[in-house]
Amino acid sequence: MQTEDLKIVIQVAELGNITKAAESLDLRVATASAAIKRVETQIGAEIFIRTTRRLRLSSAGERYIPICRQALLLLQSAHEIVTSDLGMIGGNLTISAPSDFGRNILLPWLDAIMDEHPALSIKLHISDCNIDFYQEGVDVALRYGVPKDSNLYGQKICDVPKRVCASEAYISNHAAVDAPGDLKHHKTLVYQLGNISFDLWAFNRNGVEQKVRVKRSRISNDGEVVKRWCVAGNGIAIKSCLDISDELLSGKLQVLLPDYVINASELWLVYPSRQSMTPTIRLLIEVLQAKCSDIIERLNKDKLIS
Repeated sequence: MQTEDLKIVIQVAELGNITKAAESLDLRVATASAAIKRVETQIGAEIFIRTTRRLRLSSAGERYIPICRQALLLLQSAHEIVTSDLGMIGGNLTISAPSDFGRNILLPWLDAIMDEHPALSIKLHISDCNIDFYQEGVDVALRYGVPKDSNLYGQKICDVPKRVCASEAYISNHAAVDAPGDLKHHKTLVYQLGNISFDLWAFNRNGVEQKVRVKRSRISNDGEVVKRWCVAGNGIAIKSCLDISDELLSGKLQVLLPDYVINASELWLVYPSRQSMTPTIRLLIEVLQAKCSDIIERLNKDKLIS
């Protein structure tokens, strides 16, 4: 019996749908269906009861699937122990990353890692939303902010300053922004996550906090879209300095209100278990920490952050 067939069967059981399971594993539906049939033939019983509207576990499936999960976890642990002992960099790694950081910062770093370690295969999952590690088959996730889920493990990559920014075109055609209160009279570009719009901007100067509810000229749930609007001169945004590092260093974006401090965020690499810490993930953490530190250092050197 092939372990890949078992992985497909478990994913179908998790999602309750062959089509969704096939899509999540980047397979054809026919391939997933064939895997189910092979496993059912091997054990001599139906794992799923199929109707025209739904799919559910049979009584045999309800007993079989939990044991399969445990078996695959044991196999994975055995593989990780051996590769860890040998210090091998390879295998399949699925990474989830925020949209802007993932597309514009992370991609070339991953390319360089893969060029150096050709036995490594990477699948990149781009999303600003929190993900379900097990349902979506993700090994590690990069996320801004301290992980709130106590069931997850994580490694802090770096502190990430934030800045209010706008393009030179916008700045030259609109009134000056000398204090946070001036933002009320400007077009602002707001990021939204789920049902939460981040339109309450908080600043600190000399220990005094000031909050401003900005007008939402444009809203997006994609951080890269907010940056593109900002570069195009459509308004003012608050962005992570990592996400806009290239634009700040090239002058495409200018920092506004440099004397006001915005609470920094943190970039974390999170994973579902201690067993996830393989040589490949250790290497990824080392690369991320070194590359992010280099960006922050360059921004400091050019006095774009302090």
